[in-house]
Parts: sequence; C-alpha cells; structure tokens
Amino acid sequence: MTTIGVFDSGVGGLSVLRHIRSTLPDARLLYIADSAHVPYGDKPLHYIEQRAISLTRFLIEQGAEAIVIACNTATAAAAATLRQNFAHPIIGMEPAVKPAVAATRSGVVGVLATVGTLRSARFAALLERHANGIEIITQGCPGLVEQVEKGDLAGSDTRMLVERYTQPLLSSGADTMILGCTHYPFLAPLIREVAGEHVALIDTGLAVARQLQRRIETELSESPPGDGSAHFFTSGYVPLASLIMSKLWGNRVDVQELPKEPV
Repeated sequence: MTTIGVFDSGVGGLSVLRHIRSTLPDARLLYIADSAHVPYGDKPLHYIEQRAISLTRFLIEQGAEAIVIACNTATAAAAATLRQNFAHPIIGMEPAVKPAVAATRSGVVGVLATVGTLRSARFAALLERHANGIEIITQGCPGLVEQVEKGDLAGSDTRMLVERYTQPLLSSGADTMILGCTHYPFLAPLIREVAGEHVALIDTGLAVARQLQRRIETELSESPPGDGSAHFFTSGYVPLASLIMSKLWGNRVDVQELPKEPV
C-alpha cells in the first residue's frame, strides 16, 4: 500500500502532514517528531545529516515508499545526502520565495525562519534565483519553535516573540511574509493578528503535498492505495508529545516512542 514517511525536528511538520492527508486521503502516513533533538536550526550540519539518515532508515523499515523532509533546515542540510543514500523519492522543503515575490505589492518580502535555514547555501541560492529585484528581508526567530513544541500558540511569551520578529519586517514595508519553518503555520493566526490582515502569509505545505502526489503518480503508480491510517512516533517524552500532537493534528493521536539507536 502507498505509505508516506514524514519527519521533522519536532511537531511542526504536522502542518505539512495535514496538507498531505488532504491531498492523499488514502495514503498510510508515518510521522516522526524528533523532539529530543529540537531545534535543528542551532545544530551542526553533520549532526542534522546523521539524524536525517537515521530517521529515514527507520521510516523505510516501517514500510515508507517515499520520504518527506518536513523541515526547511533539515532539507538544506541533508536532502542531497538522503538522495545519494536512498533510492526512494525524497521530497524536501524550501522557503516559498518564488510565490512570495509574485504576491508582493510593496516590493518587500519578509522571511521568518530559523537561523539554520537562513545561513544555508541552499537558501542563498534560492534568493539568487527568485528575488528578481524584490527586496527580501530575513529574520531569524529563536524561540518560536520551542513555543510551538510546548503547544503555546497564543500566550504572552509567544506574542512577545512574534511582535519582536515581525516588527522589523513591517517597518521596512513588507506586505508579504514567508513562514520559513514548518512550525510557524501553527502561529499564523497570531502572526496575522499582530501583523495585520493586509499582510499575506505564505506557507509551502500545500506545494510540498502536491509535489509528493506527482512523484507518487509517476514513480509509485503500481503501489495499491493505503488504508488512510496515520502513525506517530517521537524521540521525546511520549505523554507530552501525545498531548501536543493531538492538539495540533486536531484529533487524539497515539504516539509511540521512537526506538533508541544502539550505542
């Protein structure tokens, strides 16, 4: 059956998984929240690569026929390595610079992302390809991932961080903001409240789901449909993960502990 494996540094990739479920309702989904290692953004590249290889290997052992890296930082750090090491379709994420450039009316686009994403060579190349004379202002957002990991989507501390990180972009005239981390779509209502309804928020989850669908249709066309089930794993604390992931997924989910790697 068609089985899709998805992983992220934590629970943020559930924002992508929701789009995948809507696009491929019959697929069997496997999701890993690597919360014991969150955030990836402040980790060395080789560390992220090794986590990505380990998680991908586990998902394939569980039957995954395609892998989605539901994390911008992990895509930048490890997508090429995964494609070299595994024959399966590997679908990654990248900040949606091209659609944001098309959407802006003021000519100024803001990017909210982790420091790891912003300093990657992949992101620099993305800007070079698609900026097209548009002013792109980047803003690293330390702490936002951790707020989503706690399930704090609208509290005072989260609001303070959102205000701090959006203000420089708004002051520079940005009318479009790229949500450059898969955790951030869960903060979209708060960001919209702080930034104003006139600011467009660009999320790449749907584009990733559609790309995944195209790859399945062309490369896995002989695989029978899945059973529509979803299975969740975490490297973090299972009771907390079950609580937070159920909240973000919108239904109660049973989360299994990710097996520890042999020492």
